[in-house]
Amino acid sequence: MVAPRLTPSAFAEDPPELAAAKAALRRSAFQARDALDPAGAGEALAAVVLAQCPPPPGATIGGFWPMGAEIDLLPVLRRLQAAGHPLALPVTPPRGKPLEFRAWRFGEALLPGRFGTSVPAGGAVVRPDWLLVPLLAFDRTGARLGYGGGYYDRTLAALPGARAIGVAFAAQERPAIPTGAHDFPLFGIATEAGFIPTEPLSCDPLSSERS
Repeated sequence: MVAPRLTPSAFAEDPPELAAAKAALRRSAFQARDALDPAGAGEALAAVVLAQCPPPPGATIGGFWPMGAEIDLLPVLRRLQAAGHPLALPVTPPRGKPLEFRAWRFGEALLPGRFGTSVPAGGAVVRPDWLLVPLLAFDRTGARLGYGGGYYDRTLAALPGARAIGVAFAAQERPAIPTGAHDFPLFGIATEAGFIPTEPLSCDPLSSERS
């Protein structure tokens, strides 16, 4: 799968028809996710990531602090930290800019961020090699429906060569996600039920930029 070559400043608004299709799917995806039973899903997700598609040794992990009905990413992050991976959490900037990742470890303070996020109270700005990306819905081509701000698409455009893995409940899969030219596909999706690769060698160590 070929990712579009865009810079964070090159993004344009979706055409009205595409924007409407995404908005309709976003509403139904929120409702469907809110109805899921999250019991045990976080630990199952951690087992899937570590066994089926672990990051390469030493990779800096760009995670996120889960909120609302998102699948619990904390067991994954704890196990990755225990395995020696540096962690980083995103800070949401004003709309139109990519996320900024700051170094963080369990036990360090978090502060309330924009849109209900939790962000590091301090920490150096770092460049993640391997990102775990939240989403509302996905399909098996690696298309992702996010929350509508475009933050992760801008972020991935600014991180050539970084590997982006979506994390979600298996029930968040859809037959097809409407996408535009600026929507970056994922290298795979990890769920509590297993890993779904979206292109060949998606679990190989980082070796080249995506072209």
